[in-house]
Amino acid sequence: MRKLTKPSPTASPLLFELDPKPLQETLTALGGIPLVVQAFRSLGLPQSIQEHVRVKQRERGYDEATFVESFVILNAAGGECVEDFEHLRGDPGLAEMIGHAVPSPRAALEFLQAFHQEEKIEEAKQQRLPEQIAYIPEETPALEGLGRVNGDLVRRFGERTPDQRLATVDQDATIIESHKQQALPTYEGTRGYQPMLAAWAETGLVLADQFRDGNVPAQMEPLEVAQRAFAALPSTVKEYYYRGDAACHESGLVNWLRDEQRPGGPRGRIGFAISARMSEPLHAAIRVVPESDWQPYGTPHPAEVRECADVPFVPSEKTEKKDLQPLRYVAIRIRHKQGELFEDGSAVRHFAVLSNRWELRPARLIEWHREKAGTIEFVHDVIKNDLGGGVLPSKYFGANAAWLRLAVIAHNVLQALKRLALPAELLTARPKRLRFLLFNMPGRLLHHARRLILRVAAVGKWTTAYGEGLRLLPVIT
Repeated sequence: MRKLTKPSPTASPLLFELDPKPLQETLTALGGIPLVVQAFRSLGLPQSIQEHVRVKQRERGYDEATFVESFVILNAAGGECVEDFEHLRGDPGLAEMIGHAVPSPRAALEFLQAFHQEEKIEEAKQQRLPEQIAYIPEETPALEGLGRVNGDLVRRFGERTPDQRLATVDQDATIIESHKQQALPTYEGTRGYQPMLAAWAETGLVLADQFRDGNVPAQMEPLEVAQRAFAALPSTVKEYYYRGDAACHESGLVNWLRDEQRPGGPRGRIGFAISARMSEPLHAAIRVVPESDWQPYGTPHPAEVRECADVPFVPSEKTEKKDLQPLRYVAIRIRHKQGELFEDGSAVRHFAVLSNRWELRPARLIEWHREKAGTIEFVHDVIKNDLGGGVLPSKYFGANAAWLRLAVIAHNVLQALKRLALPAELLTARPKRLRFLLFNMPGRLLHHARRLILRVAAVGKWTTAYGEGLRLLPVIT
């Protein structure tokens, strides 16, 4: 006789009735967000904003620091458009916990638009060479000020982590798709924008960002971003490295990295590795490398043979500085194990990396260079998909540039929070993980003896981590 199965609870209707009357108590669904605000204020960002960012024309309304803090909250809470401020304003306890209401969507959009100056766009157009189509506008004073705020954030972080004396700068551009009429076609054929970022690999902090139209080639003027990135590093850093893809194989940047007396950057050696743009002379030099010189690298691939070798090659470009030590070229050769052809009909694929790091074996140099996929490309993914950077709010270039920079600042606040005040197991946690464990703690606000007390519904180690995080992030007034 077949045993009767126990009914599943999922087959029953819900066991409550919804009462439309609001509670008399002050509740919040964002009980952990004050931890983000504490990190923001502990890093001295309100004072930095007051010093560097001037966009308001009137004294009434929110000041610049309140606006920037509100955008950081929006990103941390998972908002991806200015309209999401309305949702935050609907949380009755948020404003009481942080000491101010967040702006309305309209006020937030007006704040972003204050970073745009149409004359900067026209100036950039006028300065193009006759054969040029793309251009990179000069930043407005307000946008530059927001960049200085991010620089102050990085330096304050450095002051609290003085043992971090090594910095590897990873630089890369990314595509943000957009269907706005003002968005221009990218090299992938989609319409959008193509900002460039540089990150501090050892900490995950973004050191510099530059907003660009979608039609701007990634190899256009990468030096400025690199210079700003190295300038943002704290003085505690004493050892410097740099990694980039083929877009960074640009003579101005390469020669700047090689010059130990470089203007606008740290003095001394910067060890670097950059994906080389494949020229016919370089390709010819790779093809005559002796078979005995090729060595396997990386984890064995089930279907491909991957090998690398040093290539004796000296480029003939006139921009090459002859008084500097020759660059090292390490070639990569990829073949199918079964002899099949690649999609383009070739039997072998060749790539190369140029570097000044002669102390590493070829295989180790390739592996070190490719580690940037886990840093800068990861940062791009987080800013576009976990934070609000992937959904641009405006038709105005400067407003979108400010939106991205605010997402960068939010990212850096969260990185600092993890490294300075949260348990080690959260060091690699993405923002959505932090929301799940900490930021979205429901809680109730109580007034007792002239104090405001937050009582969260969560129990256990994450409540403890919350309290410890607040303790480790003092706010100096």
